[in-house]
Amino acid sequence: MRYSRPFQRLMLLISNNRRRSIQRRGPATKGFSLTEMLVAVAIMGLLIGVVGPTAMRQLQSSRTGTAEAQISQIRSALDIYMIDVGRYPNEKDGLTALIKAPAKIRGWNGPYLNSQDVPVDPWGGTFNYSIENGLPVIESLGADGVPGGDGDDADISA
Repeated sequence: MRYSRPFQRLMLLISNNRRRSIQRRGPATKGFSLTEMLVAVAIMGLLIGVVGPTAMRQLQSSRTGTAEAQISQIRSALDIYMIDVGRYPNEKDGLTALIKAPAKIRGWNGPYLNSQDVPVDPWGGTFNYSIENGLPVIESLGADGVPGGDGDDADISA
């Protein structure tokens, strides 16, 4: 197959330009230089230093919010238990009374929680349950798991 003369010239021009472009670039280099690697590591370190603390604060506030939501859910279940049975569970039966019927209790119509076990707080600890002035108190001891504390370690109760 023969091409027209102008087409042949165009193809020759393109071919020559390609060769010149390849010659100008020199041999292909592979990988990164030490300087490029150090710059990339420094940038990643800066990003982690700036973003890390913010992400941890968000995580902590979401754990606190989750604990408050769980306490609210348990309180609602306790209120329904109170309506059915006529009193809140005693401290001996605790929150387990929301899942399994205590012995010799009339009117129990549970389980009042969707789980098969008493829920744990977002830090893996148990919720403390007590009765004060005839009303239930549900408490999470926070991140440290001991009473009292500030910030992340503060107790959450309702």
